[in-house]
Parts: sequence; structure tokens; C-alpha cells
Amino acid sequence: MTPNPNSGTRDTPVPTAETLEKELKKGWKSHKAGVRPSQVTEVAEDDGSGRLVMNFGPQHPATHGTLRSIFTLEGETIVKADVEIGYLHTGFEKLGENMTYQQWVTVSDRMNYLSAINNNVGYSVAVEQLLGIEVPPRCAALRVIMSELSRIADHILCVGLQGMDLGAFSVMLWAFEKRELVYDIIEAVCGARLTTSWTRVGGIIRDVPEFFPDLVYSFLDEFPPLLDEIHLMLLNNRIFVDRVQQIGVLTKDQARSWGITGPIGRASGLDVDVRRDQPYLGYDKYDFKVPVQTEGDSFARYMQRMEEIEQSLEIIRQAMATLPSGPVVHDDFKTSLPTKDAVHNDMESLIHHFKLVMLGHGIQPTAGSSIYSATEAPCGELGFFIASDGSDTAYRLRIRPPSLYNYGFFPRLVEGGMISDAVAVLSSFHIIAGELDR
Repeated sequence: MTPNPNSGTRDTPVPTAETLEKELKKGWKSHKAGVRPSQVTEVAEDDGSGRLVMNFGPQHPATHGTLRSIFTLEGETIVKADVEIGYLHTGFEKLGENMTYQQWVTVSDRMNYLSAINNNVGYSVAVEQLLGIEVPPRCAALRVIMSELSRIADHILCVGLQGMDLGAFSVMLWAFEKRELVYDIIEAVCGARLTTSWTRVGGIIRDVPEFFPDLVYSFLDEFPPLLDEIHLMLLNNRIFVDRVQQIGVLTKDQARSWGITGPIGRASGLDVDVRRDQPYLGYDKYDFKVPVQTEGDSFARYMQRMEEIEQSLEIIRQAMATLPSGPVVHDDFKTSLPTKDAVHNDMESLIHHFKLVMLGHGIQPTAGSSIYSATEAPCGELGFFIASDGSDTAYRLRIRPPSLYNYGFFPRLVEGGMISDAVAVLSSFHIIAGELDR
């Protein structure tokens, strides 16, 4: 009978402090040299060698909510890692096959809830491409402005939490404070802050208020100094820099092979951005750069997001300067919801609204038609595959969420490193559990 390891008896002698120190140094040197764990030692489930299997998460902070990793350790070196994608069980895709196209907009908020507007826009663009309609120019420009504001809010919070996870708590407080500036704009536009449900298929919920330009220009003046403060705080913080440089190195080939996109892929030299490569909503009219790093480590991912924030600010400036007037909803009310004012005062608009909202009478794309549409969300390529059977609900709705692909590669980056490295890598990946749901 194998002795119970918790009973106080052991088959193997207790390692001395000197032995443990040598093993830790060995594992650390192997990690720095880029040696895979399988080249260092063979991992067994339970070989009596003193390895420890531990849960890393789910908890706050460090693993950010419902994320769970299972690490096999030798000392503090991770020799084997596995992950579970979480326990939310929300069934987003199946809900999309049982709700009308307009109704599902509210569900899209709950995927990446830190940048819900980007989900709203991505889904609405996909359905509009399936229907073959284009939104008015003012609607497209407003979607661009709000998407970039939402991208900034997502990126700055990621940087703040990256600082918090590695001990720079003040940066997190600054990030939350300045993110509120974005949420003030979002609240003024749609009445909500976190889960926005802002778009509609064929347009947006309503036009922005008259004081919208004042809010945006005030934000453009107040926000940039924060970037300098964060750089000053973190780049001169020796602890932060040492814990992210050369940690969690993701190569360009690995990023391409695993389908990793967005700031994580670009931080590894993968020069891909849907806004530039497959323009939507008139992104080809704006002059902006796509920053790319080459190192692929946790530090490069920090720098990538900071540079992308600067480009988002530039896109917003250009969009505000050229913001056209006109309607914000497509004029075919057999697919687009009429404005509330029209519904309250015009019988035909009331009928259109009733038919689009009631189950069985909503948007009905051509039977057999399908579309895959992608937009550039803050975490990477957000794709929607929609297939229609001619009814007012999607026959199939499948989502390509960037966090699912990013989290899939996380175990391979942390194997061979220390437990503390796993924290640094995970915080730089910015995994949103709502995108992992399957």
C-alpha cells in the first residue's frame, strides 16, 4: 500500500535546503535558456519525487476571477501546466439561435464586458453584412469613435491590473480613475456604463447628445498625461521591469500558428490588424499606424497596449473632426428599428417596430445565406459566423473570441518558469472569462 503523504511518513528523504536551492537554480537557468520542461525532466502524475500539484485560481487577484490553472511544481518551478476555461456556463451561442437578431445585441455585452461596445459593433456589422446593408456615414463614424474609446478603456485597465498584479498598486488606481472618463461618455450616449447594448442592426440606439463633442474633446485633453505618468511609474520601477522582461516570450511563428491576434500577436511581431487589413465602418479613411513590437515578452505586451492607446486617440481626433451630420439608422425599416420618436408618433413606424421585435416577425435573411465577419476588438480578432435558415433567428451562431485562443497558449508559456512568472504572463494576456464560455 502506498503510504498517505499526509500521514507523516515518507518513502523518500526530505530534501535539504541546499538541494532545493540547486534544483530551483537549475530550473531557472533552463527557463532563461529557453529549454522546454520536457528537456529538463519527465513529468509523472505521482512518482513519489516530491512534485506538488496545485490549483492556481480561480481567485482575485492574479487569476482574475473564474480562470483556473493546474500546475505541477518542482519547488517553485512549473514543470507542467494545464488550464480550464472557466465555469460561467452562459451559452451565448445557443442563446443566439433562440433570440431574434436584434434581441441578441444585449447578450453580446456579456462576452468582453470591459469593452462591450466593441462586441455590439462587431455583431451588428456581421448581421448587416449578412443582410447586405450599410449604415449611414454618421452612424459609422460614431461607431468608430465609441469603439476606440472602449478600446482605450479596455487597454488602460489591462495595464493598470498588470501593474497591480506585480506590486505597482498606484497604477491600478490611476487606470480606474481615468477609465471613468470614458464611462462618463458612454453613459451620456446610451445611459449605461458597463453593459451598453448600444448598437442596433442597421444603426445605433439614438444619436449622441449635443454636448457629446465637449465630452470627447475634454477627454482628449485630460487623458494623454496619464500615459506619461504610467510610463514614468512603471519604466522606472525596477521590480516591474525585471518581472516582465524576457518573461513569457511568445514568438511570431507561435502567434501565427495558434491564431493569436490583437495586441498579444502584434507584440510578437505579427503585423495584423483587421481595421487596416479588412476595413469596416470606413476605417480606411483614417490615418493611423499599427504598432508592432518584436520581443514578444510580457514587457512588449505592455508597450504594445500603451502605443495602441495613442493611435486610438488619434483615430478619435480625426473622426471627431470629420463627423458628418445626418441619420444614424439605415432607412429600410424592415431590417432597422425606427427611432423612438417615430414609433411614438407614426403608425407605420409603430408597425415596423412591433414586427421586428416580436418573435416570428423579425429580420429574416435569405435561407441558406451565411457570413463570417471579423472586427478588431481590444483583445484581438472578434469574429462571428452566422448561418440563416430564413427565420428571424440564426440557424447557427458561432463566435471567434480572442481570449479563447490566447488562453489556449498560456500553459506553454509558463512551463519552465516560476509561479511568479505565471502571474506576470497572465496579467499581460488580459484574459476575459466571458469570452471563454463554450
